[in-house]
Amino acid sequence: FMSDVPWPQPVASWTAGQPVTVGFQADGAAHGGGHCQFAISYDNGKTAAIVHKVMEHCFFNDPLDSNTAEVLEYTFMLPANVPASSNAQFIWIWTNAVGYRELYTGIADITITNSGGSKSYTGKSAIYPNHAGYDTIPEFGGDYTTGLSLYDNAPNVTITSSGYIAEQLSNKKPISSRISEPSSSNSSETSSASPKAPVWPFMFNTGS
Repeated sequence: FMSDVPWPQPVASWTAGQPVTVGFQADGAAHGGGHCQFAISYDNGKTAAIVHKVMEHCFFNDPLDSNTAEVLEYTFMLPANVPASSNAQFIWIWTNAVGYRELYTGIADITITNSGGSKSYTGKSAIYPNHAGYDTIPEFGGDYTTGLSLYDNAPNVTITSSGYIAEQLSNKKPISSRISEPSSSNSSETSSASPKAPVWPFMFNTGS
């Protein structure tokens, strides 16, 4: 279910231009991998810009029709021009390769520091395939390039610590609310980010 209420305390503190690590518990169904997006938002998930993505084989090293994940941790550089904020959100979005056409996502309250004083960040807009109002990506059927054009053609979005400057989402509807979950982070079948924070049931935990 949805919630617009932030958690009382952020689960991680990140620094722009420094590596962060997102980790995952091992006890969830990995559905053959698929496409994962990692995004930052400053308006409770209404608008989110991609800071990292793992396409085709998220949770795996190579194509593998398996429910047991091989890769449970991703480290990437948080862009140096992501603005500072005491009320930012980290969002993970996964489109599975195998199984029912579903969307898995988690959201966590974080803080971001930036000594460079950047006021905005521009990146691809997060997209939400298989969610109501968005395109459906079918089962991959062994073709792990399935749906990649949707990500490649996503519009750019410029976000600031007070929200966003401009976005072009054609006729698609943004996810305008947050997905709640039982700890200091929010998720639906869940996830962790080098700083470390709590781990979600599956699939997601933010390091701090």
